[in-house]
Amino acid sequence: MLDVKTNSLEEFWMPFTDNRGFKQAPRLITGAAGVYMTDHKGGTVIDGSSGLFCSPAGHCHPRIIEAVHAAMQEMTYVSPFGTGHPMSFALAQEVARLTPETINHVFFVNSGSEAIDTALKIAMAYHYARGERRTRFVSRERAYHGVNIGGVSLSGLVNNRRAFPGTMPDVVHMRHTWTEEELFVPGQRATGADRAEDLKRFIDNYGAETIAAVFVEPVAGSTGTLPPPKGYLERLRQICDEYGLLLVFDDVICGFGRVGGNFSADAFGVVPDMITMAKALTNGSIPMGAVAVRDDIYETVTDSAAMGGIELFHGYTYSGHPAACAAGLASLGIYREEGLFARAAEMSPYFEEAILTLADHPMVKDIRTIGMMAGVELHAHEKPGKRGTLAQIEMFWGGLHVKFTGDTGIVAPMFVAERAHIDEIVGKFRKALDTLPQ
Repeated sequence: MLDVKTNSLEEFWMPFTDNRGFKQAPRLITGAAGVYMTDHKGGTVIDGSSGLFCSPAGHCHPRIIEAVHAAMQEMTYVSPFGTGHPMSFALAQEVARLTPETINHVFFVNSGSEAIDTALKIAMAYHYARGERRTRFVSRERAYHGVNIGGVSLSGLVNNRRAFPGTMPDVVHMRHTWTEEELFVPGQRATGADRAEDLKRFIDNYGAETIAAVFVEPVAGSTGTLPPPKGYLERLRQICDEYGLLLVFDDVICGFGRVGGNFSADAFGVVPDMITMAKALTNGSIPMGAVAVRDDIYETVTDSAAMGGIELFHGYTYSGHPAACAAGLASLGIYREEGLFARAAEMSPYFEEAILTLADHPMVKDIRTIGMMAGVELHAHEKPGKRGTLAQIEMFWGGLHVKFTGDTGIVAPMFVAERAHIDEIVGKFRKALDTLPQ
């Protein structure tokens, strides 16, 4: 084990991190098992955000470790360009068993960011194959769709774009759905559904024939857990159907049982044309993402090319990597055989009730919940984001990991968590708030 005292911590440029501040007071994880982690000082930290919402089956699940070890003894790499291996096809089949009935073709990538860029290209290729040139995309304010250039272009978070002005053209943003009319309301709220009409305004302004696809996180996750208002996703689906637009659900965070069912389509009863996924696909153990597409999208693209020729000029060196596929197969097996999606659904009312007890704290501005996920938004202090940054650090040293975006803590317990773990997460969250400057 590396001794932090002998390492400068200087060479690694950390993502989405205050690198200078971190190096002055590092927060290092040296071990993990189940719902707990160990910091470099020997302290125990309960994981209140499932890593980055990606490890519902807990850290270091032995079945995943064994599966990856066995796979790597057989093959450490197979080129996905023109060759394949059995596990990639097996994993695609397992994913298709979880997706809606009409969505059965899966393109593997290495992250949620790559899944979004892949979905953008598939949407353009689909319309191109149909003889149309649709190049405009619709996203939303407060959207997070990864950090590749396509996702940054779709992003509705200004800090994710501020230093990167060379984004894709022809992206327009609908309003986000959170309003201050309803606070501390669990689940889907009544207000905000009318904002789906923004899509109709864009169609009237730009012409439906110019718009390729609409990208939405059914539950906007990284921005602080924004569940869709009642009727909102249904209205987007109606408009897309009426005007021939593709509807893409970014389920990178809220797929695999996080907000109910297998994917958001199950939770909200709205079936998209494409689903992007990552994170829990391998229980966070090895980088992997995917795009699942409607059957006729795949068929339109592949049938438009000459037989024997490449149909989609897109892919990654590590698409469907053997180790990642082994981890994915093991993870989906664990979810199924241990009944973790059902367990999450059974635990979510208790989690909701527990997290809403924080509503009486004077620092808490709003709490939004859906399934096994909640956003606890704090009142800003001095400047936006400062209180959230301090809270995340205070919680860590108090034995709790929670991911903050700005002033909102995103709590997403593991599906293997017991009620006592939920109580511990909420108790440590409150204790950290009590120690913050007013």
